[in-house]
Amino acid sequence: MSNQTLLIIMGISGGLFIFTVIAYLIMRKILNKSDIKHIKQLKEGTKENKYTSDVIYQKIYIYLIRVPFLKRYVNKIRRKIEIINIDDEYLTRKQTAKIITKAIAIILPLTIAIILLAHQNSLLLYILLLFEVFLIETLMSGMVDKLDTKLLKQQIEFFAEIRHAYHEYNMVEEAIYEVSQRDQLEVSRQGEKIYEILISDDPETELEKYYDVAPNSFLKEFAGISYLTREFGDRTDENGASLYLKNLNNITEEMQLEILKREKLDYVFQSLSVIAIVPVLALQPLRNWAVSNFSFTSEFYDGKLGFIAQILIIILTFVCYILTRKLKDNGSIKGEYVDPNKVWQMKAYKNPIIKKIVDLFIPKQKTKEYRKDTELLKDAASKQKMETLYINRIVCCILVFIASLVLFTQIHNVAITYIYENPTTQFDLLGELNEKDYEEAMNLTAQDNYFLDKLKGQKLSLEQIKMELKHSQYYKDATEEELSQGAQRIEEKLKVVNKEYLKWFELLLAFVFALAGYFAPKWMLMFQKILRKLEIENEVMQFQTIILMLMKIERVNVEMILEWLERYSNIFREPISKCVNNYESGAWEALEELKSEINFEQMIRIVEGLQSAVEKIPIREAFDELDNEREYYQAKRKESNERLIKRKGMIGKAIGFAPLICLFVGYLIIPLVAIGLFSMMSSMSTMSTMA
Repeated sequence: MSNQTLLIIMGISGGLFIFTVIAYLIMRKILNKSDIKHIKQLKEGTKENKYTSDVIYQKIYIYLIRVPFLKRYVNKIRRKIEIINIDDEYLTRKQTAKIITKAIAIILPLTIAIILLAHQNSLLLYILLLFEVFLIETLMSGMVDKLDTKLLKQQIEFFAEIRHAYHEYNMVEEAIYEVSQRDQLEVSRQGEKIYEILISDDPETELEKYYDVAPNSFLKEFAGISYLTREFGDRTDENGASLYLKNLNNITEEMQLEILKREKLDYVFQSLSVIAIVPVLALQPLRNWAVSNFSFTSEFYDGKLGFIAQILIIILTFVCYILTRKLKDNGSIKGEYVDPNKVWQMKAYKNPIIKKIVDLFIPKQKTKEYRKDTELLKDAASKQKMETLYINRIVCCILVFIASLVLFTQIHNVAITYIYENPTTQFDLLGELNEKDYEEAMNLTAQDNYFLDKLKGQKLSLEQIKMELKHSQYYKDATEEELSQGAQRIEEKLKVVNKEYLKWFELLLAFVFALAGYFAPKWMLMFQKILRKLEIENEVMQFQTIILMLMKIERVNVEMILEWLERYSNIFREPISKCVNNYESGAWEALEELKSEINFEQMIRIVEGLQSAVEKIPIREAFDELDNEREYYQAKRKESNERLIKRKGMIGKAIGFAPLICLFVGYLIIPLVAIGLFSMMSSMSTMSTMA
């Protein structure tokens, strides 16, 4: 290119740049004129920003709902969030997309790390990827729980504002409406819903419907107390204080205790779930470190003993992880309602062949075993039916049996693969083989593999193997000593290859493991029953608070108190429901039957108080000690929560650290020590023989 042409191009470019600058300055001057600037500002005020977080999450939601695998999680999360965000589709979609996006942002890097760490071990890789499915559920549940705790904290401020509004309007519904219109928080939507219930034509029916969808029991209590106050009017206590506001204060104190309990549980368990997962993620790096520094340990880690140790640690980690999550569960968010008759188990049960098979396992009604299973389902607060339980047990049994056979087969394959692929050396050593020694070892392995392929499945003596070696191209010039060493080495490998097949006792073990799988769903129910018993004192103290709120309201009777207790009960739901159903047949007799079905002293005292209030004395006098000793019961409630958290923390730490201890002790220290001592003894024996 000539200099003249270059100058022309530069001149044109410079001219275009100057023209662009002048045009920009002229346009900016025009746009800055008042009328045009005002129109632009109005337009920008109504124009939607395509890059705001709200819009982005709405678009992400539309994409997620179309993806088959993610659609299941979207529907599951939104069903829980819908309970909090009443009739707010926009916010529900935003929060659902936000939760799933965060979960994906955590899972994707973890998936990449797992693939990089465990790509050499395909079975471990598949197990870890499968394990991530449970991790996704945990992450999403934790995020939803945070939303519910956030709602609880909003309720405290909401109730405080209602107190001031009630002083101003002296009308429950007007106070709720006024406070609900002040902001767009989640609790405001709940307030609007309660207001609509109170002014409806049939508030009692609408209230019953709300009880089924309320996010937490405190909003149920608030809605119920607001309805009773509007229906029967407010009263003042002996000190002249409003009974409605006093009850509102009681609910607030309950919420404060619950928030403290949840925050302490979160603090205690915040790292236990991660600690329970770490052993599975550390298996392959730990194996690589041990083999690279102590070559003799490859016999353990790459052999079937190492594979068995890996499987045991994975199973232990999985079990401990599930138990830790169960322990940490504070019951914050109300779970999605699933019709027990519409689950896949009941759909399968409708098949005549499956029904006949399952009925063979379900105990007959009115038998001792049937009563035990029924009581266990009730004690564990499980919503599943008897048919569902036994289908789960049968499916677990079959899956564990198949998995056991697959694992036993894989164990034998691992042992054979180790023989065929492990470098063959004549001595044990610390550290890795150098390039030359590794090449020689692999050549020797390839030679041995030739004879293994030729001789496997045959029972040959050492002399017969030696003859095979002598007539081969690999040993045609070998000495007698080399032939003996080669024949002895191949004989040992041949014994391993020939005995690695599925044996009868392994089939028996598969049946034993299948039996354990059959009982696993029942054991989980027993664990849930134990966890519920830890909460028993907390539930009784909540009953005391409910009675304290109701006992001074006029027209409240024992039957109404029982209905409230049934509504908020968990552990005692079954006996209380039975008492409510039998109440009209005889109040005293129904309460006496309730008392005979429970064995917790504080709950028995509540039932005795209700019996006294049936005929003898007013409800207020029957439970006057609750009012007089309110501070004592509050202090006792705090102490009970502390003990509950401490007990759960101790159990959680024992369960959470178990896989990590097994990893370091059972998978690293014991193999290193045992194999090191064995190799040392073998080396010393060889040296003494040579001497």
